Amino acid sequence: MQSILVRIDPAMIRSGRMSANQANTSGQVTLRRDVKFNGVKVFSATMVADRDQLGEKVTAWMGSNPALKVTDIVITQSSDEAFHCIAITVFYWEDTPRR
Repeated sequence: MQSILVRIDPAMIRSGRMSANQANTSGQVTLRRDVKFNGVKVFSATMVADRDQLGEKVTAWMGSNPALKVTDIVITQSSDEAFHCIAITVFYWEDTPRR
């Protein structure tokens, strides 16, 4: 597994092009050669009731798309002063019909 650390340029913070919340965050991108995908579906919610139902939405979507092979699922959480966001990112492989 190869990881890349994402850093924020302090000049962007001073320029005012970035919020204070963004200035206090860091991220990481993970590249996995063993996971192949040709499609991505992102489910996200900020409201409590919507967050509570997010898993069911993913399950329903997977059930209605049985031809897709899910290859990875990433769950992320982000927050600011007022909201908490949950995102479920589903990576999948869809066999394309031959022409």
